[in-house]
Amino acid sequence: MRTGTAVADHGRSAVRHAIAAGRWQRPARGVVVDHNGPLSRDELDVVRLHACAPRSALAGLSALRLDGFTGFAPPHTDVVQPEGSKRPSSGLAGLVPHWSTELGDLDVHPLLVPRRTRSARSVVDAAAWATSDRQAVAIVLAAFQQGLVAARTVHDALARRGPMRRRALVRESVLDAGGGVQSLPERDFDDIRRGAGLPAPSRQRAVRSPTGRYYLDAGWDAWDVAVEIHGLPHLEVQQWSADVVRANEVVIGGPRLIAFTSYATRHQKALVADQLTRLLRSAGWD
Repeated sequence: MRTGTAVADHGRSAVRHAIAAGRWQRPARGVVVDHNGPLSRDELDVVRLHACAPRSALAGLSALRLDGFTGFAPPHTDVVQPEGSKRPSSGLAGLVPHWSTELGDLDVHPLLVPRRTRSARSVVDAAAWATSDRQAVAIVLAAFQQGLVAARTVHDALARRGPMRRRALVRESVLDAGGGVQSLPERDFDDIRRGAGLPAPSRQRAVRSPTGRYYLDAGWDAWDVAVEIHGLPHLEVQQWSADVVRANEVVIGGPRLIAFTSYATRHQKALVADQLTRLLRSAGWD
């Protein structure tokens, strides 16, 4: 708890005596812990939060972890402070402070303890603070896959947030999560194909198999090859297993198949063009 809260509850002399006797500890200026044992990760997050200005909130991956987000272990504690507040003590390791003018109830949950940003705002912040574009995309898509956010809430959080890194990439990822391949404009793939000098495909090629009828995103009947473009990564085991079986059926009963993510078609165009060209050449296209 903050020292002021401890003093109000127990009295200043009692707090000082507990710390001096070693029953309590003072891990940071203005913060006391009412035991003398090692601090858990949850306790460390709260210590770092209390070391910041009033009305601050846990943010980014630190807030998402408390909401049940899995797959991304935050290496430090992200805390967002009110704009204009002082930087916390530089001697507190593991704390990364940020500042914002938008810390009202729309962005910070008014009831949850410890105080933290709502999931949609946390996802937007985590993507902006990610170490790479790839990690940012993975965070956004995983949050949708785990049911923590909806497209509307993320778009609203983006609209309220000020200048930020990767705004366009977050918007793309929200579309991918909501619409899969349908969110990818055909021109994105066609730009790559035309730039590589490759022949035009027949769209939505139908493939029959013992388990059903499948439609592939692009196919070249003359060379019996096809491409699929995936939007949302297959993070759940059941979905991943079903997709593997489906891909096997397509290859057994139909064309040779390769797959790309919509992220790759937007941001790894050279890689997509290279693999697509080699696929067609290996099938006999000259």
